[in-house]
Amino acid sequence: MKLSNYTSEFAYNWKLASPVMLGMLGHTFVSFIDNVMVGQLGTAELAAVSLGNSFMFIAMSLGIGFSTAITPLTAEADAANNFDNAKSTFKHGLFLCTSLGIALFLMVFFAKPLMFIMGQPVEVVELAIPYLDLVAFSLIPLVFFQGLKQFSDGMSLTKYPMFATLLANIVNVVLNYLLIFGKFGFPELGIVGAAYGTLISRFVMVAYLWWLLAKKDKTKKLVTNIKFFVLDKLMLKKIVNLGTPSAMQMFFEVGIFTAAIWLSGLLGKNPQAANQIALNLSSMTFMVAMGLSVASMVRVGNQKGLHNYKELRRIAFSIFFMAILLAVFFGAIFFLFHKQLPKLYVDYKDAENLIDNMEVVSIAAQLMIAAAIFQLSDSIQVVMLGALRGLQDVKIPTLITFISYWLVGFPISYFFGKEEQLASFGIWLGLLAGLSTAAVLLYFRFNYLTLKLIREKEE
Repeated sequence: MKLSNYTSEFAYNWKLASPVMLGMLGHTFVSFIDNVMVGQLGTAELAAVSLGNSFMFIAMSLGIGFSTAITPLTAEADAANNFDNAKSTFKHGLFLCTSLGIALFLMVFFAKPLMFIMGQPVEVVELAIPYLDLVAFSLIPLVFFQGLKQFSDGMSLTKYPMFATLLANIVNVVLNYLLIFGKFGFPELGIVGAAYGTLISRFVMVAYLWWLLAKKDKTKKLVTNIKFFVLDKLMLKKIVNLGTPSAMQMFFEVGIFTAAIWLSGLLGKNPQAANQIALNLSSMTFMVAMGLSVASMVRVGNQKGLHNYKELRRIAFSIFFMAILLAVFFGAIFFLFHKQLPKLYVDYKDAENLIDNMEVVSIAAQLMIAAAIFQLSDSIQVVMLGALRGLQDVKIPTLITFISYWLVGFPISYFFGKEEQLASFGIWLGLLAGLSTAAVLLYFRFNYLTLKLIREKEE
């Protein structure tokens, strides 16, 4: 095929993916603002936010991963103009997301004592616990929002979640400024102020997205007059069967990054703070790839609904190609500016913490080189997962992610992440190995499935 057969899809791919990217970046930007502002307080505070968020990442991975089941089912119903299926997907998806959000909040809230037996720095744990109390509660509106977002994405209304997330960011930045540092007469709450900002902004995000969907002609009848507790067991089962493996896929990947936080904590507060900086920066570029993953899921889901498998494959590869180009671009930025980017997070004018801050920046600069290298494999694996979800193929990819991250990546992180080995860089070497393995195996899976579908249709 000519290259133009793929590049001709770039404009539409970007139109669909860019609002998702901005929305996802908005989520990450909340974390970025928290980290930059908290980093001005000291390395212990930055490490505490990292430790608290490590518990949140695990819970969020399950909630966000589970909610992705709503998108391909909605996209398929939308392509087939099946109003009843679309409304049923929305109602049952939202019910399950709400229930899961409450369960995840309780799980994180009661898991706090684990911090004391994980070998983490004591001063970091003591700062992290009150922060986590509030941020854990924000899981309820966050997972509810994800249900709304995935439905909106499935209806190809990807701008709406972006608008809601951008509004939430503005609210979060303002509240952070007022509550972390105690400006304009507000109490100076430190990292607890950051937690309040996150909690309130997530409720704002839910309310605004709901309002947007309820006033749009295309979705008004789908999202209003909902009998929330009149449920269809078959539809619940369908979403659970599709959502649970997707949740586990994201859990396995996020889990290894969370393990990196905990392994860094064993090295001390400065390596843990450095790990948080590198993780926060690399998660921003990952959200761009996530945008393309959602576009891949929606477009593959649409073509699956039309049973047009050759077109499905062509469109999917156009998105993969875009992901590779963007990954090379971001990798180059990380490599070229690996020493400068970490300096955004610390205050070099703070004489009292200058030695700690310099060590944090030095370690983070090394980790940015590893992050630059794995941009390619990280982008490929997440876009491949999106395409496979669009095909509603979730069980084998779940096994692939488990093997890649926990049988390949984690042992490398654990062995080389010790002080006497490669320390922090060794931990990220394991991340690189896991992501690369996942990228290769998921590509083989997608290639096999799509060729099989084409052959079966031709026969």
